Amino acid sequence: MFTYRDRVKKGEPKLLDTPRNYEASPKNAKVPISPSTEQLRSHAFLKPKNLNNGHIKSWMDEKNSNFMLSPRNLSITWSDDPNYWTWFLNKESPNEVGVEAVALKNVCWLDITGKFDTKNLTPGITYEVIFKVKLEDPAYGWDAPVNIKLVLPNGKDKPQEQKVSLREIPRYQWVDIIVGEFKQDKNSAGEIAFSMYEHESGVWKKGLFLKGVEICPKYTN
Repeated sequence: MFTYRDRVKKGEPKLLDTPRNYEASPKNAKVPISPSTEQLRSHAFLKPKNLNNGHIKSWMDEKNSNFMLSPRNLSITWSDDPNYWTWFLNKESPNEVGVEAVALKNVCWLDITGKFDTKNLTPGITYEVIFKVKLEDPAYGWDAPVNIKLVLPNGKDKPQEQKVSLREIPRYQWVDIIVGEFKQDKNSAGEIAFSMYEHESGVWKKGLFLKGVEICPKYTN
């Protein structure tokens, strides 16, 4: 069974900006910020002075140990071809600094993958890996479920895989697609890999928007 969360939840992250070559680590983050409620809910608060036309690959929340990878930090098949994908500055309120996101125009081969080094995460904490997506009409081609997958470092555990029906998610709002979870262990830290793909149906797809991938402590009520 597939479960998703909408983007407004307890403990929304306060995102800090980082240079493109910065290796995110709570101990390295030094800039205090006080974003607005809208910015917290959109997961898109960045300090303007370090933002280069929205081209930022990753940033973090020092307080809550949340990490966010922008779509530019992922591998998206055909994303460099404007016939298939469109890059845009995601800005959800007038006072918000926009962050680059990507929208699907038309593909029949959906393939989005990414990697993240867990070495700077807090030991003993269970983390979730989450795709932040939405659908906007005219959206089509989502009758076939997409596959989501999480592979943990060194192949220690069996990959976490499931099928997700994007057709069921609400339109015009960002939702969390939970790929999987893992408990951080200093002895097994390493690179995780995650993906969202659909290769088999041959059906053309449209209307998917991707804000990024979040790695964050598991949310509980």
